Amino acid sequence: QVQLVESGGGSVQAGGSLRLSCKVTGVTAKYWAMAWWRQVPGKEREGVAGFDSDSETSYADSVKGRFTISQDKSTNTLYLQMNSLKPEDTATYYCAAQVRARMTAAQALHTPLFMDYWGKGTLVTISS
Repeated sequence: QVQLVESGGGSVQAGGSLRLSCKVTGVTAKYWAMAWWRQVPGKEREGVAGFDSDSETSYADSVKGRFTISQDKSTNTLYLQMNSLKPEDTATYYCAAQVRARMTAAQALHTPLFMDYWGKGTLVTISS
């Protein structure tokens, strides 16, 4: 059973940085894709950054150059380093995984329907 547990959310001022972590357990598939999504109440969930089993990455235009997704294989942890944070980055951030079929990092950001497993989310609040 795949489990995803996020941590690292919090409140920072605009221009600051945060690093989110997603502890991943139970992924045994050869091909997989993982991603960070975010959601603001009343709005659709948005794909932020994707990472696949070929170590390719993909980013939403809104975060390119500011966010970096990475993986630590030794600890099975997915990270999202967020720099130059803006108030519009305020959201609950979710870690998601897709293990049924081969999927690229970019595809992992197309629709939340592609993702099989989700964490419970971690709240990020950016003040101006």
